[in-house]
Amino acid sequence: MEVGVIMNGVTGRMGTRQHLVRSILAIRSQGGVKTKKGDVIMPDPVLVGRSEEKLRSLANQYGLKRWTTYLDEALADPFNRIYFDAQTTNMRKDGVMKAIQAGKSLYCEKPLSSSLDDAMLLAREAAKAKLKTGVVQDKLWLPGLVKLRNLIDTGFFGKILSVRGEFGYWVFDGKEQPCQRPSWNYRKEDGGGIITDMLCHWRYVIDGLFGKVASVSCLGATHLESRVDEKGAEYKCTADDSAYATITCENGVVCHFNSSWAVRVRRDDLLALQVDGTKGSAVAGLHKCYAQTSAETPTCVWNPDIENPSNYFDDWKEISPSVQVDNAFKVQWELFLRHVAADEPFPWTFLEGAKGVQLAELALRSWEERRWIDVPRLEV
Repeated sequence: MEVGVIMNGVTGRMGTRQHLVRSILAIRSQGGVKTKKGDVIMPDPVLVGRSEEKLRSLANQYGLKRWTTYLDEALADPFNRIYFDAQTTNMRKDGVMKAIQAGKSLYCEKPLSSSLDDAMLLAREAAKAKLKTGVVQDKLWLPGLVKLRNLIDTGFFGKILSVRGEFGYWVFDGKEQPCQRPSWNYRKEDGGGIITDMLCHWRYVIDGLFGKVASVSCLGATHLESRVDEKGAEYKCTADDSAYATITCENGVVCHFNSSWAVRVRRDDLLALQVDGTKGSAVAGLHKCYAQTSAETPTCVWNPDIENPSNYFDDWKEISPSVQVDNAFKVQWELFLRHVAADEPFPWTFLEGAKGVQLAELALRSWEERRWIDVPRLEV
């Protein structure tokens, strides 16, 4: 069963690497994806973008024949059942609205939109048209978080008390070494900012693993005042590059996430997520997960007068993977393809994507007003 997939914005870094190459082309290389009934779904991408030169080059590189600079043309083809959007956030609304009017199934990168009002508009219009929707929530399928989820499901932690997340790395300003991220990430007027980017991730991670989000307090910062863009021109940074957020859950779990593009890494991984419970604790990174039971917890003694004789890392044991974990983006793509072609379940809808936008928006408001903000429940 062939399914046409419109891939808009695929010439960008994430669109090319994670969605085209490591997801859609990887699925094609493995012979498609099987449904529970045994049918095989084969995605057939059509690349869409603004630059004819970039599209032609990308198509030639990977042996693809279908590409166009005319989105309306791709939407008019009934063979194309799925519209995927990986454009910059502030360009997403128009493309998705066109796809809704064309009756396509909808799958988008996060954030779903640059504002909650627009995100809820897209969710409601898609629901009104009875279309299948999905938003990328890739971190749920990271190997380290899959292992963490297994610990939660087995009751390893007892009562979960708190979650501490450390995310980020040093993004060069372009003056001594090239910047590893696109310059629009650091311009608020272009949809940039780490709060808008990462709080959407932390929303679905918290909701999916620890408890429904209830309130947020956030402090943002623009630590680096200027950077150099892709053309070598220095520009002023107008968006936040760091966020320090505390989030409470309805069940009482307290979560704190530090997110920064202005921090140097001295931890196990670029993401380190520590979960503490009454019966044990665990620390999960992108791939590995370490745990410590209550019985294995050492007695710590505060004595600043002598050098610490203990190596606290020795008291943690690595959790072996119970299953082989594939690329996180590819796993969710397979689930969405099954959802569209075989009506298999897919709970990561536009409404779930809107919740991420909601948390980011309220975090920005918390920073501006310097106070805690309650997070109301959303409904389509």
